[in-house]
Amino acid sequence: MIYNSTIKLNAVLMDAVRAIESSYRRIAIVTDDDGNLLGTLTDGDVRRCLLAEGNLETPVSEAMNHSPLVADERASSSYLMDLMRKRNVMAVPITDNKGRFLRLVHLVDLECPKNLSSISSQFEFAVIMAGGEGKRLRHVTGPIPKPMVDIGGAPLLERQILRLAKAGLKRVYISVNYLSHVIESHFGNGANFGIEILYLREQTKLGTAGALALLPERPRGAIVVMNGDVLTTSDFGSLHAFHQNHSAHITVAAVDYRVNIPYGVISSEGPHVRGIVEKPSQRYLCNAGIYAVSPEALYLLHGIGPLNMTDIIQACLKQAMSVAVFPVHEYWSDIGTPDDLEKTRAFFQKEQNNDRNN
Repeated sequence: MIYNSTIKLNAVLMDAVRAIESSYRRIAIVTDDDGNLLGTLTDGDVRRCLLAEGNLETPVSEAMNHSPLVADERASSSYLMDLMRKRNVMAVPITDNKGRFLRLVHLVDLECPKNLSSISSQFEFAVIMAGGEGKRLRHVTGPIPKPMVDIGGAPLLERQILRLAKAGLKRVYISVNYLSHVIESHFGNGANFGIEILYLREQTKLGTAGALALLPERPRGAIVVMNGDVLTTSDFGSLHAFHQNHSAHITVAAVDYRVNIPYGVISSEGPHVRGIVEKPSQRYLCNAGIYAVSPEALYLLHGIGPLNMTDIIQACLKQAMSVAVFPVHEYWSDIGTPDDLEKTRAFFQKEQNNDRNN
């Protein structure tokens, strides 16, 4: 892990993503060949560019902040802290009197531990909906529930839980129904997985959101809700920051899906052709089954009964509550079919082989 990650102006978003992920402070600094500061890129900048129909080959110049807040190398710690608080930023690049980048100062470098404890940077807890049967995979899963299917030597659900624990979450609720004893026997109270695990036991199938009404507590902050049959390497900390920065009541993680039309598409008016586009591609943002949910959205739950997350989202929209979309550029898979399962197994097998070789 490095403290300052710089990239050049001719880099593309994929380079920025790698730099941000390797940076101790989760920010990339764009410089020229002489080290002069040209701009900065955060995870949020990357995802906003993707929402604007950019892609990972888009030049960083189209996504970066061209006028970031900067400070002189002579600035005192108290001045920097006051500056960041007033401008509501978490990090400030430090430059010399010629504008050359020297280092990055983050708020956590200046705050004392007591003050830092009041900064919310992660979800209060997670809820995983793992009560489904997975009928399309029944011949593969056999006597186990779908979330327990093996992915590279570990159950799918275990991989989800370990990623949540790695992200710093301390508690996860698992909604169970079909063959629930298999899940509860494997995970217990979570002591062996570095996270507290509690169970929401569905007496009937409650959909992808109904089990939220079974929560024994109402959170004070945002929670993450996810389907038990999705796997992603996306960063939960980035999802939380995106949700907070956009003051959303619900943030929907979304994957980019493109449909390539193998023909020339004609636009017409009556019998007359107005244009023709050869083999166009149509882009859609599709629900990834992962959500950041603020406490206010949970008040839309009325009693215990079948309910899907899409129902809650529609209710939010009808009440003019904020719903944001978080584009996922990292690996994501919905284990819906045997083909999906084999592709996911192949991905994680490749990842494990790479880890052994490094």
